[in-house]
Parts: sequence; structure tokens; C-alpha cells
Amino acid sequence: MKWIDISQPLNPKIGHWPGDTPFSYETVYTKEQTGSVNIGKITTSLHTGTHVDAPFHFDDRGPKVNELDLSLFIGPARVIDLTNEIQISRETLSRHHVEGVSRLLIKTAIPNKPETFPENIVPLDPDCGAFLNEKGIFLIGVDVPSVDQLDSKDMAAHHALYENGVHILENIMLDGIEPGDYDLIALPLPIEGGDGSPVRAVIRKRGNGG
Repeated sequence: MKWIDISQPLNPKIGHWPGDTPFSYETVYTKEQTGSVNIGKITTSLHTGTHVDAPFHFDDRGPKVNELDLSLFIGPARVIDLTNEIQISRETLSRHHVEGVSRLLIKTAIPNKPETFPENIVPLDPDCGAFLNEKGIFLIGVDVPSVDQLDSKDMAAHHALYENGVHILENIMLDGIEPGDYDLIALPLPIEGGDGSPVRAVIRKRGNGG
């Protein structure tokens, strides 16, 4: 089965949180200068593009990104389609088949336009945290920049997910992805003390077709 890239491409046009550090890349030293190689440099917020939120992002006592178990981000995942939903709550999720899955990727009606930071999203209600925990789900992936409203200050959904052992993957690209079961790899970088990390998120349809 072919691996499908569901990551936002990192380039100077990529949308970023208003006021946050935009992505940039430059070739600092050229092969002509060094005599052997080109050497590049990137500057970016850890929350630009497809990324993992570490609990430290919203909780000073939470684990840093390099302290997270890598097995959270590798393994079976299920994509569900919520493009017709106006909210994502316990009730919403209960209408979809989420049994027997530990990683859940949510497709919403927001178009995947990496160069445009959305003005509005459909956030998760805090009651999703307990529901996901009850179902044995420990990773949630969303195709928007946040699981909370974009102007949230209390980060209620982030906290509710963390309190229920659910980790967060944001800004995945699911526009062309059919609902179903996939293998997922979305490994964060080992950034010591980091509150998050960019990831290269890829999926492939599970071989059994389920």
C-alpha cells in the first residue's frame, strides 16, 4: 500500500498563527562558498504547519515533546468524516464508529489550504476528552490549527484531552482522504524542552481493507 503524505508543506507562503514566528528557509552557505555542500537554515514556530502539541504547550507542569512516548504517533488510526457537523462533542462522536481504535483523525469542512490561516474552525468540546478516554483513544488528529476555538485563552479542550490521556496532532491534510482505517506515522522531533514539534505525517490504507 502507498504511503500518503497528509502534512502541510513548509514554505514561506504557509499560514501561521497571527503574531507568531512565520516559517522561513534560507541557504546560509552555498556549495560555491564551502567548496563541498549547501547548508540551509530554518526559522519557524513549533506550531506552524502539521505539528504535535506537547502538554507543556498549555500546562507548565506538562511533559515536553521529547518526553512523549513515540509509540503514540505510530500505528493504526481511523479517519472519520465530520464535514457535515457544526460542532464536535461527545454526542457528535458517538454517532460515528470509533470502537476498537486508538488513534482518531478527524476530517472537517474546513478546506485544506496551507497558505491560508483559517478565520473559523469547528473546535472540540471539552466533553470529548472523557469520551475518547472511555473508547481507548489516546491520539486525536485534526485538520485545523487547534482543537480549541482560535481565540481561546482557557484552552479547555486541550486541558480536557490531556487530563484524559489524549494527545494532540494538528493541521493534518485530509481533504482527499476517504474515511476508514489506516496506518499512521507522525513522529515529532526530539526537541529538548519543546512545547511542540513539526511532524511529517503519513498514512496508508490498512492492508486488510478495514
